[in-house]
Amino acid sequence: MNRAASDFLPVFTPRQGQYLAFIHAYTLVNGRPPAQADIQRFFQVTPPSVHQMLLTLERGGLISRRPGAPRSIAVLVDRSDLPELEPGYGQRVKITVTKY
Repeated sequence: MNRAASDFLPVFTPRQGQYLAFIHAYTLVNGRPPAQADIQRFFQVTPPSVHQMLLTLERGGLISRRPGAPRSIAVLVDRSDLPELEPGYGQRVKITVTKY
């Protein structure tokens, strides 16, 4: 049985899925892709860890980037194939409402 290439789901680890979901969500909210520092802050990892993950995602054909261009990350995975972005990773919820 032959299947079209679009019928195959992309293969990525749960952690890679979270990076992809973050990049997608950040781009929707801010109108531009995140910088590596934004990813580092969200996942609370070191700059080399972020860089290695982006290289891995790019090699896997899950994202594309333009060399030398800042904030040029584009997710190549269809939104419906991305996992839900899970909070955590040390992110605190800030409440600005004071008690009455």
